[in-house]
Amino acid sequence: MNAHRTRIKICGLTREEDLVAAVQAGADAIGFVLYPKSPRAVTAQRAAQLARQLPPFVTPVLLFVNEPAQSVHEACQLLPNALLQFHGDETPEACAAFGRPFLRAARIPAGPAGSGFDLLKYAQDFSTAQAILLDAHVEGYGGGGQSFDWAAFNWSHPLLNASFRLVLSGGLDAANVSEGISRVRPWAVDVSSGVEHAKGIKDPEKIHQFVAAVKAADALISRSA
Repeated sequence: MNAHRTRIKICGLTREEDLVAAVQAGADAIGFVLYPKSPRAVTAQRAAQLARQLPPFVTPVLLFVNEPAQSVHEACQLLPNALLQFHGDETPEACAAFGRPFLRAARIPAGPAGSGFDLLKYAQDFSTAQAILLDAHVEGYGGGGQSFDWAAFNWSHPLLNASFRLVLSGGLDAANVSEGISRVRPWAVDVSSGVEHAKGIKDPEKIHQFVAAVKAADALISRSA
């Protein structure tokens, strides 16, 4: 029997001590927000400084929102091993233009049944993305601590679970991530505000509780497989 494992991304890090806590807890990826309007924003230079402290096999992720191509290129030069994440209105061609693996955020309305959001078409439009990150549509871009309707989509559809790797995000914390994993069966989960005690300031205890909840959900899935 193969053990089920959901990968974990901790996003919105701004401090060395938070990076250390996330790595020690077992995070697979660390997200840096390069969106100046975010309360969790860091510069590309600061992201590079923090990323240099990451051990092997923990992936830095750079989050952009409608950023000029030149700025993305400059950030890529500073962090040559980073994964890119696009969270704005970027087209498939714009996301793929940098020759880097990337995640594409799907901003799903929080109403019932996803308010008609066509996730299948979205995933097909961004078929070159390494993963589709599922987030709730809030005013601004991400970090709103809100969930979308997890019952809105057929997660067993082959175009979602076979052809596209899904990253579940939006309002996750230690209390609800197990249910999210059980319903969606994502490749990974992404948390930011759910492990904070202030915007951009992570709480080590909440990080460890979140990771423990993910591992407990995986163990339950493995036992029932």
